[in-house]
Formats: sequence, structure tokens, C-alpha cells
Amino acid sequence: MGQPRTYRTLVRSGLSAYTVTVKETDLQVQTAGDCSHLARELVLEHRGCLEAYIRDNPGFLPALTPWALTGPAPPIVRDMVEASAAAGVGPMAAVAGAVAARVGQGLQAVSDQVIVENGGDIFLCTAQPATVAVYAGRSPLSLRIGVRVDGGGQPMGICTSSGTVGHSLSFGRADAICVISRSCALADAAATAVGNRILTAGDMPAALAFGGTIPGVLGLLAVVGDRMAAWGAVEIVTIG
Repeated sequence: MGQPRTYRTLVRSGLSAYTVTVKETDLQVQTAGDCSHLARELVLEHRGCLEAYIRDNPGFLPALTPWALTGPAPPIVRDMVEASAAAGVGPMAAVAGAVAARVGQGLQAVSDQVIVENGGDIFLCTAQPATVAVYAGRSPLSLRIGVRVDGGGQPMGICTSSGTVGHSLSFGRADAICVISRSCALADAAATAVGNRILTAGDMPAALAFGGTIPGVLGLLAVVGDRMAAWGAVEIVTIG
């Protein structure tokens, strides 16, 4: 069982907020009004497509390197394949961001403002700038700092990976790696790729420099213990 997502109680957006859960997928969704029925339908649609692809291609699920498409694939699989190829990781490293993005994009048909959070990976499209708190486990900086993003009313992806928090596979020990991109799937994959390179605080500069070479990455923030480092277009704010 996953860790309780108590950080969700800290969200303040002025939008209607609700949870959508289908099997392992557990989303907090915020829209202008309750669109929970549509959100659930979107999760079922995209999960169903992904599950069917994995049944036909069993090597996709455990792959730790980029996956080569050899035939037709549903849009969510193509999102994951493209993002993971850019970051040099396996396609499942992008799954949470890809699901959040596909659900968020579908909800844009009925709500001009949408926030979809999937285990710390966020699809965000808001009229005003937003601050996303960074959860970094036992780090003293956890939920004390955030990144301020302004997509200008266009979708953004803000994804966080950790080697010390949660169940996602990471070969590193960073408390948090936060990546900002226009693509939520890419931000997710890049967070994993950068996090894999950080075992100690001393690894942060080289890991962030690597992350900055991934096409589509706009900004990066790394947290290890009481230290942090940033790269690119990332505005760090103090919370509380």
C-alpha cells in the first residue's frame, strides 16, 4: 500500500477538488466544477489502452532503457516512449506524468483551468501563476520550499521523483528532484533520469547539468538533506 498522501490537504486553488482512483492510479483533480465522472472515464480509457499494450508487449513494463516502437501504439504509450527516449530511461518512468497529462488534456474540453496530481507528478493549466510545494520526505526543506510556475494559461508539467520517498524505482538517493517542462510525461521521465545520478549532495551539480541537456526541460530543482541546487528557469519560493 502506498504512503498516505497527506500533502493533498495543503492544496489551495479555489477550484473544485476531488479524487479519482482506478486500480493503482490515484489522482487528485481540480477543475472549474465537479468533472469527476469525465475524469474517471479518461483514466479508464487511457489505463485500458496502456494495459492492452503491455499484454501484447510484456517487455514494455520492466524495460529500464528506451523502448523502440515496432508497430501501432496508443497515444499514451507514444507519450511515454518519446519522453523516456529523450531522458534515456525506461518508458514506465514516464507513466504517472503521461496519465496526468492525458486526463488533464481531456478535462480541458470542459474546464479552462485544470490541475491533475498523480503521486507528485502534476499537469497544470491555470490562468494565474501557481506555487507547487516540494515534498522531500524527511528533509528539513520538505514542504518549506516550492516552485512558482506561470504557464500563461498553457499546460505545464511539474514532476517530482525521489530516491527516499515512495515506491517508484530510483537508483539514486535524492530526497526530491523536481522538473518543469511543457510536457508532463517528459518532466516525469527527466526527474527519474536526474535522480538516478544523485547519491550524495555532491552529485547535484553534475546531475542537474545532465538534466539541462534533455530537450524540453525548462527548470530543475534537487534536494538532498538540508541542501538544494537548481538549474534553468525555476523560481524557488519559501512556504510557511
